[in-house]
Amino acid sequence: MTSNKVVVPGVRDVRGSLDEPEGETDGVIVACPPHPQFDGNRNDNRLVALSEYLTDHGIACLRFDYSDWDEGYGEREDARNAVRFARERYDSVGIFGFSFGGAIATLAGVDENVDVIALLAPASRLTDELDAAAALDDVEVPLKVLYGTRDDLADWEPLVERADELGFETEEFPADHFFIGQEQKVANRLGEFLVARLGSPA
Repeated sequence: MTSNKVVVPGVRDVRGSLDEPEGETDGVIVACPPHPQFDGNRNDNRLVALSEYLTDHGIACLRFDYSDWDEGYGEREDARNAVRFARERYDSVGIFGFSFGGAIATLAGVDENVDVIALLAPASRLTDELDAAAALDDVEVPLKVLYGTRDDLADWEPLVERADELGFETEEFPADHFFIGQEQKVANRLGEFLVARLGSPA
């Protein structure tokens, strides 16, 4: 794997790390970090573990940091710009998000018509207008939600319930919000889903 620092074009200052596998690939996953006001950034253990799985299996991963806090609105735009940046470089683009980033990934994924969506312990809603659970109604691509049964931090239940109603894939883990000690196991489960649906490397 090689990792290069990148600047995502847009009005807001968004920096990222583009992790690429050995050899060519035409697929990438954009990884949205957790809440930036609680130290959420692109070096989050769960994002790094997933990136390592993806690059080991021939898929690139763009991990990025949000710009200045903007109540979720600017952060959604940061993710949308990251997807556009990725789309210019790869044929297939998926999106992943953890916690706050799960809501952001859902909203941005719908806006930018990504090819696959994976969510880990996602927040169901950030504001009345930034309702990720409601946005699932507009998802037309494969989607998987993985959540911890002991998670009492993220309000994940409404999103998981709606995902089940719509026939999307959901999976529970005996874990709290942070999946301490299970980062690799979680990365493997979501990574398998993403790699299988993003297509084979070029």
